Amino acid sequence: MNFLTATMLRDAAISFPMLGDLSLDPPYSFTVFGFEVYFYGAIIATGFILAALFCAKQASKFGLTSDDLFDFVIWLIPTCIIGARLYYVLFKLDYFIANPSEIFSVRDGGLAIYGGIIAGVITGALVCKKKKIPVLALGDLAAFGLLIGQAIGRWGNFINREAFGVETDIFCRMGLTTPDGVTVYVHPTFLYESLWNFAGLIILYILLRRGKRKYDGQFTWLYVLWYGLGRAWVEGLRTDSLYIGTTDIRVSQLLAIVSALAAAVILIINARKKHSPDELFVNRSKRTKNPDGQERS
Repeated sequence: MNFLTATMLRDAAISFPMLGDLSLDPPYSFTVFGFEVYFYGAIIATGFILAALFCAKQASKFGLTSDDLFDFVIWLIPTCIIGARLYYVLFKLDYFIANPSEIFSVRDGGLAIYGGIIAGVITGALVCKKKKIPVLALGDLAAFGLLIGQAIGRWGNFINREAFGVETDIFCRMGLTTPDGVTVYVHPTFLYESLWNFAGLIILYILLRRGKRKYDGQFTWLYVLWYGLGRAWVEGLRTDSLYIGTTDIRVSQLLAIVSALAAAVILIINARKKHSPDELFVNRSKRTKNPDGQERS
């Protein structure tokens, strides 16, 4: 097991033997006009922005408009942050009851992605109901945004020297060296998950370009399956997992396995069906354009 504590890692240097012992010591923050900005938050914000821009460009392929997307994003950002933090706090409740002042301190980490996803799903459902948009059509588009945001956001864990795995001598191991010279080599699980999400993004984009999307929800369930499989594997390597009570059951790993299995069943059932092009919201919405060809407002 890893023996380095969060305090010991504050000034740890990061190295990668496979890159010729490249050593990095990235700062936690930088200053802009006298204000301290944490890289963790800046990286997550960058992921949000790039995800939103990409999805806005692809929105018409799902029967949506950029206005639809940005109406969703406006609500998504605060609710996802709240959801991600609430999920983390709930599964470390004893600690936060003893340290209530730290509940709102997210600058050093402590955001659980599954909490953000759950909050995002609820937010998306409410926005879709108001705008009369199929939830799964928005979900298919949002899958791209999630993969982009997660692939980029995981590098915030790299800056914070967190979310790493157990000790290992694997070729791609990451070294963490404290100022007093203590070094431990661990699985760079942040990197595994980032690359896994990036691969998922490429797969979905290729399927979209080749016209393989047959029904609303197809990409939603492919995302759930792909991410669930990767997270179940990566979570098993991590040392900072959230557990159910006093059991050895990792919350995120269990959720990943269950969601991946559910998605697989739904995809298999739909693969056996014959889907009409009219099932896609993008095709139905084309017939509801105004006479001048403008998209619906």
